[in-house]
Amino acid sequence: MHREEGARLTLSPSSSQMFSGDSDSVSLRCEDEDSSARWTLRRNTSRGTRSECGSKWGRPAGSSCNISFMFPSDSGVYWCESREGATSNPINITVTGGPVILQSPVLPVMEGGDVTLLCETKTPPSSLPAAFYKDGSLIRTEPAGHMTLHHVSRSDEGLYKCHISSRGESPESWISVRGKPTTTTDSSSSSPTPTGKPIPTATPPDSTRFQLVFRVLCHLLVFCPYCISTVLMVSLYRQRHTGNDLPVSIATTSPTQADQGLDDDYDDVMTAVTTEHHF
Repeated sequence: MHREEGARLTLSPSSSQMFSGDSDSVSLRCEDEDSSARWTLRRNTSRGTRSECGSKWGRPAGSSCNISFMFPSDSGVYWCESREGATSNPINITVTGGPVILQSPVLPVMEGGDVTLLCETKTPPSSLPAAFYKDGSLIRTEPAGHMTLHHVSRSDEGLYKCHISSRGESPESWISVRGKPTTTTDSSSSSPTPTGKPIPTATPPDSTRFQLVFRVLCHLLVFCPYCISTVLMVSLYRQRHTGNDLPVSIATTSPTQADQGLDDDYDDVMTAVTTEHHF
């Protein structure tokens, strides 16, 4: 059968064991967040008979089934089933004609929680000293007839029963323990420190690296022409002056028109290069 997580079967009163012929009405209900879903109560008795609510047992009322009297033949597994074949959690119910029952949770209990077991007699007084057993081994005897298991774990799962010396012994009932949900964290983008806090990675994003390379290229494009132009102009200027055979006095006191023009050209070029560099 396909298990449907959205459906949940509950029992009221919530007890896995009941006395035969008890006049208290028992109600089983299929709970689902989707109100439009249609569920049918079914059971498989200890006699191997599989049937649904309303067929010789129980009174259907929507997604519920009410049973006025319980008998040993009603012992078995109950569950909700949809038209598509999806099923809810099962509930085991034991109906006994004996004098003692063990009231225990019908649904799995959460790991780490507390569970109280009550050993009850059909006739008063009900609060008598009772011995509690798990998987056939004695746990302890409680004078008030009830025992609490604190901080249960998976090791507490098993078959439980109780015994009252002056009355008798109850049937066995299975108690299930459900583990707590676990959460995981993604630590691929950071590494933990000794204090448990993640350290952000120091690798810059691609956009930052691209901007850095672009700035370096811009500086090179601006600075390299300035250096090349300066070297060329100085070299040309020196060649012009060293190649001139005029006397020093004439070259220094009476510069030719060509030399004067060269000086002007040099000043203009230097001014242009300086302006480009500042830009």
